[in-house]
Amino acid sequence: MNERPQALVIALTGGVAAGKTAVARRFTALGVPVHDADVAAREVIEPGTPGLAAVVAAFGADVLDGSGRLDRRSMRERVFADPEARKTLEAIIHPRVRQWLFERALTEHAPYCLLAIPLLAENIDHYRWVNRVLLVDAPESVQVKRLMARDGIGETLARRMLAQQASRAERLALADDVIENSGDESALDRAVDKLHQRYLALADKPA
Repeated sequence: MNERPQALVIALTGGVAAGKTAVARRFTALGVPVHDADVAAREVIEPGTPGLAAVVAAFGADVLDGSGRLDRRSMRERVFADPEARKTLEAIIHPRVRQWLFERALTEHAPYCLLAIPLLAENIDHYRWVNRVLLVDAPESVQVKRLMARDGIGETLARRMLAQQASRAERLALADDVIENSGDESALDRAVDKLHQRYLALADKPA
């Protein structure tokens, strides 16, 4: 990628149930553009896209539902049971998600923007072009409790979900900025306001 975004690009990440969505909402409320990898992952396999055509070519037409869209539940069950199928699906979707995010950042005219990337630590080599990494961090015990409450699951499954992601230590090692989110969400307002001012100041400085 020879072109570089003109805006300051902040990658927002964190483990499952750490509070990324709550932080992203606060930046959005301040007028900061937030481009979400989860949104990208849906858009790049919409009907009529090369992404969906590639999924059908790899897995067959039975992965589609009656409306011609990807049957996400069936696909999730399939890749959860078959690691090779998961790798195949990720090889189709992940490069398209990265390109989607890069194009959004490239055309951004705001002083800075956020890219919400849950699996940043697992794919950091593909995102060396971002300027900073903002981690929303919480102790694993807090994540487990939130996951159990949010998804109505048991502790064993919650811990298994955490184990499938990069470790907390790996994410902390990548972070330029950290929002500690183990307590009440009201504390996020102050943390986000402080970082918003910092990022505006950084964006105002010539590279």
